[in-house]
Amino acid sequence: MNALRNKVQLIGHVGQEPEIKTFDGGKKLANITLATNESYKNDKGEKVEETQWHKLVAWGKTADIIEQYVTKGKEIAVEGKLTHRSYEDKNGDKRYVTEVVVHEVLLLGK
Repeated sequence: MNALRNKVQLIGHVGQEPEIKTFDGGKKLANITLATNESYKNDKGEKVEETQWHKLVAWGKTADIIEQYVTKGKEIAVEGKLTHRSYEDKNGDKRYVTEVVVHEVLLLGK
């Protein structure tokens, strides 16, 4: 059960071309956004579609796979963990970020 403490699984479409950064020593970081869609019926029986956007980050070999095979609009499945962090922007304001650190990516669709 310990493996289930902080585990996120998402299936969706990539919102923009992956942003890849390479650091000294060759370690890579991939940043992407993922759109997940959900539909339900409201009180009036009308179908409502809702899209949620998720910020994803991947390191190392997972970032390599994203760099090689993932493009805007591609449907993917990811598994990772949810993280929260904060930083100060250039104006000195504190900013908060919630993101999924991806451990596995699966290419879906065509």
